Amino acid sequence: MTGPGRKGGGLLVAGTTSDAGKSVVTAGICRWLVRQGVKVAPFKGQNMSLNSFVTRDGAEIGRAQAMQAQAARVEPSALMNPVLLKPGSDRSSQVVLMGRPVGELSARGYHGGRQEALFGPVVECLEQLRSSYDAVICEGAGSPAEINLRRTDIVNMGIARAARLPVLVVGDIDRGGVFASFFGTTALLSAEDQRLVAGYLVNKFRGDVSLLEPGLDMLEGLTGRRTYGVLPYTHGLGIDEEDGLRVSLRGAVRESVVAPPVGEDVLRVAVCAVPLMSNFTDVDALAAEPGVIVRFVDRPEELADADLVVVPGTRGTVRALEWLRERGLARELARRAAEGRPVLGICGGFQLLGEHIEDEVESRAGSVTGLGLLPVRVRFAAEKTLARPTGTALGERVEGYEIHHGVAEVLGGEAFLSGCRVGEVWGTHWHGSLESDGFRRQFLRRVASAAGRRFVPAPDTSFGALREEQLDRLGDLIEEHADTDALLRLIERGAPSDLPFIAPGAPAAPPVRATAGAPGRPGAPA
Repeated sequence: MTGPGRKGGGLLVAGTTSDAGKSVVTAGICRWLVRQGVKVAPFKGQNMSLNSFVTRDGAEIGRAQAMQAQAARVEPSALMNPVLLKPGSDRSSQVVLMGRPVGELSARGYHGGRQEALFGPVVECLEQLRSSYDAVICEGAGSPAEINLRRTDIVNMGIARAARLPVLVVGDIDRGGVFASFFGTTALLSAEDQRLVAGYLVNKFRGDVSLLEPGLDMLEGLTGRRTYGVLPYTHGLGIDEEDGLRVSLRGAVRESVVAPPVGEDVLRVAVCAVPLMSNFTDVDALAAEPGVIVRFVDRPEELADADLVVVPGTRGTVRALEWLRERGLARELARRAAEGRPVLGICGGFQLLGEHIEDEVESRAGSVTGLGLLPVRVRFAAEKTLARPTGTALGERVEGYEIHHGVAEVLGGEAFLSGCRVGEVWGTHWHGSLESDGFRRQFLRRVASAAGRRFVPAPDTSFGALREEQLDRLGDLIEEHADTDALLRLIERGAPSDLPFIAPGAPAAPPVRATAGAPGRPGAPA
């Protein structure tokens, strides 16, 4: 295909719905391409997710794009996800531009003007990547056929038209209705947008593909567009997702029961499913350990048999604190602490375990009393902390990343990853610390000892190696079940020129906006 020295190939992976599989298909294509010697990068112009990551230069991006960068074997950067929306409620989100927060906006305010102002910076970021890489594989968001949002679209057909990218539409056949979804998605687009929709990719198929082929032939007859592959339903991928909790949790719980324990006992981990839970991928490394069973809970009785309770990060610390109290979980956490049973608070979960919270930024609730399980006072600052710290805990080297407005003043206890520990209650702002293998094993030994379990961590579990295996499996799915020659041609040459228009079609899309002189160039708020 493009090959070294030929820059600018590209593809937009769209979906019939959210959770159709865009993130994993994008990662799979990236891993397959890099194994062919192609220099490739991922891109998502606008992402809405509470799972985020910090790049080495201190920029916050969607965690799915960081995973896709790993699939492409490149260092993640803010260029790969220039706009990140972090929901704070059903109606508002924090807007992160080029890795830095620039304000909080309602959905109406964002779609009413701010989003259009970001179009230029988004296109420019994509063009910077295309000038540096042989191919850029872009991920869309939701469905490209949200006709009420087309005018301000900067992530689906808007970016495809601006960059002349061919579009591959992914459909989840496990949900049913995939043919109607493919046809309807295409038919709802304007004639200008339809010219870029090159074809389809079926995801999560179970059974005999030969039974599906007549339908694919009929779909091609109706739309003039081919299907580029049928990916089988695959268990245990456990790859970071962005659009919702459900998929990632299925992966985490599934991975935890695959391998038997090394010792005589299993270890049970309960994760409090607090509102606006963020970076719940922190527990994936626990779930990857043989004999560790991870489950997400929302009732106090579900903590009774847990050997470890994790209070995860959240975009709403005060709201999560109220939720824990309303549900009776706060009382159970206090009881556990008094009995010397392990509790781990991460980021927002760490903050609410403290004595006092002063918040005029996130919730604007003012002074709030925390659970009082750790000697910590938290003040929310306007400026967000974004960092990639390293350190030592339990005699092992630890790496992590920090994403928080809350500034913790630690007043006592034993130092622990910039937080503290009192008895068996542990608190830290560091996300990702459990991915450090040596530290994770030592921490689990401490938990098992405190819980009275004859659990032994596996001596050779490498979370990094497991992640690489998962990414290779995604690459294998593309290589074995997609028409890779046709995909290569699509990435290099663009959409075929003879694609027919499918009625009824939406009204003509707005003209493509020029990028020259657009407000808010990368690195500065629009």
